[in-house]
Amino acid sequence: MNEPHGALGVLFDWDGVIIDSSRQHEAGWERLAAEEGRELRPDHFTLGFGRKNEWIIPELLGWTNDPAEIRRLSLRKEALYREIVVERGIAPLPGVHVFLERLKAAGVPTCIGSSTHRANIDTILDVMGFTGLFGGIVTAEDVSQGKPHPEVFLKAAAKTGRVPGNCIVFEDALAGIEAARAGGMKVVGVATTHPAEDLHMTDRVVHQLDELTVADLAALDSP
Repeated sequence: MNEPHGALGVLFDWDGVIIDSSRQHEAGWERLAAEEGRELRPDHFTLGFGRKNEWIIPELLGWTNDPAEIRRLSLRKEALYREIVVERGIAPLPGVHVFLERLKAAGVPTCIGSSTHRANIDTILDVMGFTGLFGGIVTAEDVSQGKPHPEVFLKAAAKTGRVPGNCIVFEDALAGIEAARAGGMKVVGVATTHPAEDLHMTDRVVHQLDELTVADLAALDSP
């Protein structure tokens, strides 16, 4: 990099990196299945983690291939998820706020790149008082290809004004790590969903974000 942190962009997955709403999401699928009188395979949540609903419903669950019905079920599941978040509350993962403030103070541009629906992220950012801490958001509605396709991170990189090769992605899901790699980006694995030893394909592994300084990121970004 020609100047300290000058070319660096930082991209974040959402669930498992900024928040942990896995229990709320799983409960959302369970409520949807109960409403619809449908079955959930026992491993559905593990296999679908980090993937778009539009893939989960037809490919993983085999509920329907009708686009209109897939959309209806997807939107209903997210509405149920938001209901559960309101019922149970939610907080950022440890170290997240400190780390985001470090990046903001250093002038490092950031963007969320997630398979989550925008309404979910907007609602939770407001609840947590995080509005303004991210420079941009790319969500399920903004892409046609879900992870492990790199589209979400490529669009997120564009929002930071940085080239993909100078962006570092924080990811907890294997599909997301694969997506970041496919986009030509460095990856920090966050050991929330998977144990650290399962994230060996990343450039660095942390248990919470504030383990890293901006200088650590700059070192990762250096050739």
